[in-house]
Amino acid sequence: MHEHTALMQRALVAARLGPEADPNPRVGCVVTDRAGTVVGTGHHRGAGTPHAEVDALARAGSAARGGTAVVTLEPCDHAGRTGPCTEALLAAGITSVRYAVADPDPKAAGGAEHLRRAGLDVHVEDDPAMRAAAEAVNATWLHARRTGRPFVTWKTASTLDGRTAAADGSSRWITGEAARADVHRLRARVGAVLVGTGTVLADDPALTVRDADGHPAGRQPLRVVAGRRPVPAGARLLDGHAETLVLPTHDPTEVLAALLDRGVHHVLLEGGATLAAAFLRAGLVDEVVAYLAPVLLGAGPAAVGDLGIGSIEGAVRLETTDVTVLGDDVRITARPRTDHHPRS
Repeated sequence: MHEHTALMQRALVAARLGPEADPNPRVGCVVTDRAGTVVGTGHHRGAGTPHAEVDALARAGSAARGGTAVVTLEPCDHAGRTGPCTEALLAAGITSVRYAVADPDPKAAGGAEHLRRAGLDVHVEDDPAMRAAAEAVNATWLHARRTGRPFVTWKTASTLDGRTAAADGSSRWITGEAARADVHRLRARVGAVLVGTGTVLADDPALTVRDADGHPAGRQPLRVVAGRRPVPAGARLLDGHAETLVLPTHDPTEVLAALLDRGVHHVLLEGGATLAAAFLRAGLVDEVVAYLAPVLLGAGPAAVGDLGIGSIEGAVRLETTDVTVLGDDVRITARPRTDHHPRS
């Protein structure tokens, strides 16, 4: 293994310590002295805190002069709530920089070229595995910056015959405890949980991350309701356990634009069949997480509404990326194939 690959691995370990749902990317940095000895390791802890490079340089102190910085993401060249990392690297006397992923954010990009112009030896990581790992650490953040909209995961829980509730509307509980706990872990990883007003009126969900005893736990995602019908004053979404945003629109594009403006880069779509169909018809679902329970109902609402598909040739084809057994239930994770889209 090349020495710089081992250093990038250490930087990736540091990057994963950062908050996944933060508006900013997760970044790790390792600083060595001029002899190649690691003298500082840092990571970004969230919006408004020192960036990974600044964190690592603070730990390295004067030993960083003449040394190398290995960073999972291109050093930023932008002054926001914190100063540019390029200036911090230059002030510390770093002479060489290696990074794994170019920063796609137009406000922060250009750091590598700035450092080259200043005389530093700047390299992009040449190990494909390291580059792929660095991409994966910030998959949804990079998606949002490259596409101009948040990454959308549609989560659904249904019986084997595709029902999300019984004919009388009852749905608690289709899946077992293990699957429900997994949903809370999924919520903890996203910036926002989205439902429509129909789901609020029918199910009165809390949409919080909860512990085994049912109490709100840890960081809470933004709760979002899309639709024009008013949210009842006594709804659990207004209980104060997490922030709630009501967007009076049925347009998925408008919803995602509003969330991107708030720094959200990963949205968990938990709404009913109508909202799911709207996002699918618009081609705005990037991942499906389906919890299937070994239960048969024979009647009741389906997981998704009309997609405007008239024949099997128009079906939305998914590529399965993971299958996990959770108690008696099965979680299937899949992504829409780019060569198949429903027609609206």
